[in-house]
Amino acid sequence: MTDKLTFTPMFKQALPVLRQLTDHGYEAYFVGGSVRDALLGLEVNDIDIATSALPEEIKEIFPRTVDVGIDHGTVMVMVEGEAYEITTFRTESTYQDFRRPDSVEFVRSLREDLQRRDFTINAMAVDETGMIYDYYDGQADLEEGIIRAVGKADERFNEDALRMMRAVRFSAQLGFNIEASTELAIKENASLLQHIAVERIHIEFVKLICSQSRSKGLKSMLKTKLFEYCPELASNKLALMYLSNNKGYLENERQAWSLLVYYMNFLMPTHYCVDIRQFLRQWKSSNQVIAAVEAIVSGVQKRQATEKMDPFDIYQLGAELARDVEYLLTLIDGSGHPDEATAIHQSLQIKSQQELALSGSDIMMLTDRKPGPWLGQVLSQLVEEVIYDRLDNDPTLLRTYVTEQLL
Repeated sequence: MTDKLTFTPMFKQALPVLRQLTDHGYEAYFVGGSVRDALLGLEVNDIDIATSALPEEIKEIFPRTVDVGIDHGTVMVMVEGEAYEITTFRTESTYQDFRRPDSVEFVRSLREDLQRRDFTINAMAVDETGMIYDYYDGQADLEEGIIRAVGKADERFNEDALRMMRAVRFSAQLGFNIEASTELAIKENASLLQHIAVERIHIEFVKLICSQSRSKGLKSMLKTKLFEYCPELASNKLALMYLSNNKGYLENERQAWSLLVYYMNFLMPTHYCVDIRQFLRQWKSSNQVIAAVEAIVSGVQKRQATEKMDPFDIYQLGAELARDVEYLLTLIDGSGHPDEATAIHQSLQIKSQQELALSGSDIMMLTDRKPGPWLGQVLSQLVEEVIYDRLDNDPTLLRTYVTEQLL
């Protein structure tokens, strides 16, 4: 353990914000995840600041501010082109909806402010000299690789039930174990998750399944039965177990959902398959993600049936999704060749119909015919001939092919 934090460039850049607050007679600290990640030697992506200054006092100090969460004491300040969220020390009342406090009371005590935070590893603060304030033994838990609730875990999870998902997500991201009494409290309070908006659960779950230690987080979800209160997962325990046992790293959200859906399909009777659109809509996924997952899952199934990459399939999928298909096959059965898929896509004469050397207008002029379904069929046939290298993408050759072969 250390008494002082060595500031990285991001902290150094934010130091003037702390100093402006302390120069006006207030306490100010870096808090939360940035402190945790810095102590772990991880990259720090954003910085949160806590202060004894009240919101209106913060706004008097800094000329450029935005009230991003003024009711809860958070003000965004703009300093030298950077935005920093500054939150007043606070305590919180009861949480009747298991999400938001019924009321917030601003305080002047750092210890009281840290006491309301979720886990000990997130309940540390650092002042402008680098001095670490660790009232709840967060550093010890960091060194031991433990996720432990601050104070009584039951109280923390009743305040905000999403903290249970955050616990399993941190377990997956950091490779940490959840401390026994904290894990028991998750199991006893898992049903509270149904009070949380799906959008918030979605964010935590995607972070979990895209983490290096996905298996650890998923096993905690299964052990505590937290999965039973996530959309459509209660009836898919086995698929989660398969996903947990697959140790391969998932590079993005569409790969993650696709692999889960693959296992869901794998465990179903042969004449059934997951309605991907319905499943992901329950999770409030974007239409873009839904379309991508549908294409990837279909691509994996087709590749397993043919065992050979088809240039036209790769053309239809596009570079990214074609690589996703092959990457997932490496995780599923070792048969994928993502680099080869990328190479095949790069070698295609055209990447879209718009790159075809003969347009729909050209064909109508050539044939003196009005638009209709026939035109789309001709264009599709031309694309296929070019993709399979049976024709060069040359306007003269394409015109000849249209007049001699397609009309």
